[in-house]
Amino acid sequence: MAKDERNAYTIQNDASLGEVKIADEVVAIIAALAATEVDGVASMAGNITNEVIGKLGIKNLSKGVKVDVLEGVVTVSLALNLKYDYSIMEVTKKVQEKVKNAVENMTGLEVADVNIKVAGVEMEKQN
Repeated sequence: MAKDERNAYTIQNDASLGEVKIADEVVAIIAALAATEVDGVASMAGNITNEVIGKLGIKNLSKGVKVDVLEGVVTVSLALNLKYDYSIMEVTKKVQEKVKNAVENMTGLEVADVNIKVAGVEMEKQN
């Protein structure tokens, strides 16, 4: 699939101003950034850590995120690595709320579901 052919969704269509489309990868990046900001989330599963993201850019951040948009309604699926000694129930609930709010506020799309797969638990590094 060519770069220009990836999935894009119309979020605004005003005859006098024009059309605004958003790529599904942008929605995925918004979801991943929101998820990794929650205390207790170590990283996206199968992804680089947040410290490295600033140096390499955020293109790889959307790995571990699947976005489905159907008629303006979004379903987000995330694979996360959580930090050890945090409540999985509390952290995942916070992630669901934060991702839903971030996607809805930034895109105007309605979020129906935020599904989370806990792929791993990371221990703190010993010095």
